[in-house]
Amino acid sequence: MLELTGLTAGYHGGTVLHGLDLSVPAGTVHAVVGHNGAGKTTLVHTVAGLMRPSAGTVRLDGRDVTGQPAHRIARAGIGLVPQGRRVFAGLTVDEHLRLSHRPPRRGDTTRPSVWTPARVLELLPRLGERRGNRGTDLSGGEQQMLALARALLGSPRVLLLDEPTEGLAPVLVRQIDALVTTLAAEGIAVLLVSPSPARAVACARTLTVLTSGRMTLRLSGEDARADATALDAALELTATGA
Repeated sequence: MLELTGLTAGYHGGTVLHGLDLSVPAGTVHAVVGHNGAGKTTLVHTVAGLMRPSAGTVRLDGRDVTGQPAHRIARAGIGLVPQGRRVFAGLTVDEHLRLSHRPPRRGDTTRPSVWTPARVLELLPRLGERRGNRGTDLSGGEQQMLALARALLGSPRVLLLDEPTEGLAPVLVRQIDALVTTLAAEGIAVLLVSPSPARAVACARTLTVLTSGRMTLRLSGEDARADATALDAALELTATGA
């Protein structure tokens, strides 16, 4: 569903991502792990159209969407849950949901699931209890749920999750993990980035270790769950700068 080939991107003339190849089939989770500064957020922003790559391609279900602006990328079927949630402080939960609801165009049969505010609230009932509350009134976990709901209301084929459990209590981390598994089961391709493999290993079909913008290890989730030695070693080398 999502295929990146030779993706290269950076800021102010510097290169952060160096020729990255990566694919995420429909209905699977591909986790990209690496320490801070590895290029994870740059990867997500480039795929989402918030940054323009200097080389390489981004393909969505075979369609080249490389370098398109963010609103067109979203319309094509790529949803983003950004790091830090970024909800609108002055808008209520209800207003977020109404503004974010973007059903697929008529005749578009490519979406694995069509999401409405009512369906989102069934999946995330806590938001239903907080519909009249503004963004500033929500806890960190509730803001994360709202950011996820906002992305789902675009009925995405691909969902980009940038460190979705950052700063959350363990019980909320487990809820997010369960949601990711549920969304993949719905047929959505999920690209999950995290500084730690601890949670990603549990739900990912494939894991990639990113080091200074380059892939240094790729292995199946099954292999990582059976023996995390190679994954831990790759991350340790990243941490020590070796």
